[in-house]
Amino acid sequence: MIAALDHVQLAAPPGSEPALRTYYVDVLGMREVPKPPVLAARGGCWFEAGGVRLHLGIEEDFHPARKAHPGIRISGIEAYAARLASHGAEVVRDDNLPGHKRFYSTDPVGNRLEFLEAVTAVELTAP
Repeated sequence: MIAALDHVQLAAPPGSEPALRTYYVDVLGMREVPKPPVLAARGGCWFEAGGVRLHLGIEEDFHPARKAHPGIRISGIEAYAARLASHGAEVVRDDNLPGHKRFYSTDPVGNRLEFLEAVTAVELTAP
């Protein structure tokens, strides 16, 4: 039986690890988790924050997915969007999901990330 989602793997091109580390650690505020040595030899890097775990694996013929993405729950989404924007990351707002505030951003290699926060009934009725 399924118990939980362990991690999401995204692809990245060879040699992109330094840019990924800057984005996922400095911009998103995640921490890098060391990969086991046998897996580290393949390149890539792993990150986590709270219960979110993202693995970036190296793909020789890398092409970022145009639609596929992880959806990452955020608390304090407005402050988080401001944090990303202050680091020069793209913030594309989308209000098409009822009951949520959300935005999209892309990492340095073009992977799409969705950030969302549920809104309360009070926030839904506020002018």
